[in-house]
Amino acid sequence: MMSPVESVAAIPNDLILRLSVEQYHAMIQAGILSDDDPVELLEGWLVFKMPKNPPHRVATRLVRTALENILPPGWYVDSQEPITLENSEPEPDIVVVRGDTRQYLDRHPGAEDVAIVIEVSDTTLGRDRTIKKRTYARAGIPVYWIVNLVEGQVEVYDRPLGDSEQPDYGQMLIYGRSAVLPIAIAGVTIGAIDVDALLP
Repeated sequence: MMSPVESVAAIPNDLILRLSVEQYHAMIQAGILSDDDPVELLEGWLVFKMPKNPPHRVATRLVRTALENILPPGWYVDSQEPITLENSEPEPDIVVVRGDTRQYLDRHPGAEDVAIVIEVSDTTLGRDRTIKKRTYARAGIPVYWIVNLVEGQVEVYDRPLGDSEQPDYGQMLIYGRSAVLPIAIAGVTIGAIDVDALLP
């Protein structure tokens, strides 16, 4: 259940343009949009991405490094790169992807290729708890983390309910700084990370 604050934030107030994924790709291929444009496609809307402050950058690097140190063969970690979903092409702060990066020369990874998607949240916390969570749940991405810099915790969402009227995750667990966060890939626990190691 969303709080009143979160439901207000559920629809970004900085919408630019309504687009399909195909139209979005066509704009990129035509050079209308470039890697330098601070935008992403969420639920069919082109929206501005928030600028990143130093704690956000540090946390992104800490999480990426911690995951790279425990991932089994056959998976890799990417940062701030697109994943293509049905009506969205978000650029998560961190994503755990199946295979090798060379497999994706002709397309971005899709939901079926992703084990964990992670957003590092400070100024974006409202968006990450609403439209981003809904987007990832709708796509059936198994696990979604919010590395919550505001409250010093990691929120782990799993059991996506993508077919419902309001896509969401069926379970949320919160891990504070002193907690140990188990890491599961495709339903198999591969290790654990101290939450304190992920937060600046």
